[in-house]
Amino acid sequence: MKVVFSRMRGGDICPPRQRTSKVMWSWLGAFIGMYLIAILSRLTDIDILKSMFLVGSFGASAVLIYGAPQADFSQPRNFVGGHILSAFIGVTIQKYLTLDIALLGALAVSVSIVVMHYTRTLHPPGGATALIAVIGSSEIHSNGYLFVVSPVALGSLILLANALIVNNLSRNPLRHYPRYWL
Repeated sequence: MKVVFSRMRGGDICPPRQRTSKVMWSWLGAFIGMYLIAILSRLTDIDILKSMFLVGSFGASAVLIYGAPQADFSQPRNFVGGHILSAFIGVTIQKYLTLDIALLGALAVSVSIVVMHYTRTLHPPGGATALIAVIGSSEIHSNGYLFVVSPVALGSLILLANALIVNNLSRNPLRHYPRYWL
């Protein structure tokens, strides 16, 4: 037990604050990406407050792909693959297992992590996508596997296209995106 507590001390110091230019590029990418998804919802005459295009996990993805575009979790393979696989797993678990909702949610997130590890598509917000498929509204449940296509795949591709543009507009050579595709 002493070892466990000794590891909790950390040891490193907090990294320095990012340059204002990096912060502003992150803001611009996240703003445009999330706004594009909201506009798409509005154009399809869906109530924006109930819109499935605004999947909560996309907010976390925006932090990664615009705030840390060089991170492994942010790469297109991880971002798109992690969301799609996790959505598929979440829908499947919700649709075919009749267990307590708490157990279904835990199962969806944990199985998604395993699958993302084995497919090399680990994207932390994917766990939230799987959870949303399980604990979401009856509207989400009634869409079944269509949830995987829209909003998850479509929303991911919108955010990815925006990330490819915004993250490469900067003159900073360290801000290019992506580092790899496959």
